[in-house]
Amino acid sequence: MRILVVEDETTLANTLARCLREEGYATDIAYDGEEGVAFAETVVYDLIILDLMLPRLDGMEVIRRLRNERIETPVLMLTARDTVADKVRGLDAGADDYLTKPFALAELLARVRALLRRESDNKNTVLQVGDLVMDTVSSGSIDVKVDAGNGQVLAQDRDNGQDNEKGAKGIDNDNIQVEQ
Repeated sequence: MRILVVEDETTLANTLARCLREEGYATDIAYDGEEGVAFAETVVYDLIILDLMLPRLDGMEVIRRLRNERIETPVLMLTARDTVADKVRGLDAGADDYLTKPFALAELLARVRALLRRESDNKNTVLQVGDLVMDTVSSGSIDVKVDAGNGQVLAQDRDNGQDNEKGAKGIDNDNIQVEQ
């Protein structure tokens, strides 16, 4: 699972990333809103942890831009803004959860697990458009996409985002058979 932390307080961002990595999540950090949008537009994340008060582009605008781009990655808003009105605005803007600072790390990690669990329950591994059918599966931190239409197999390492048509981390493409 890959998580993007968008947080301008470097100590907090680095601490969150370290804790998430210790829990086994691949984690990237963006230190302002524009950088956060750029990361989310180029890398597929399973979750985004987003501060509200960011330089260059605030968290509300980040969510609006992501949703306008049809990026439906779950967002956990993590912010010092703690009024009911702030929470309602954040959730209505597209955040899936809202946690106020200061927070307990155990609660943050529980919310991360809950959002990721909900997201993985909603993922369909079979995509079909007309005659084209793609079945997406995974092995460890490797996503394997099999296209029966042209027999291509593509493995993507979620830990480093690298595509590898010849296989990755134990996936032997010579032993994968595609039936048409």
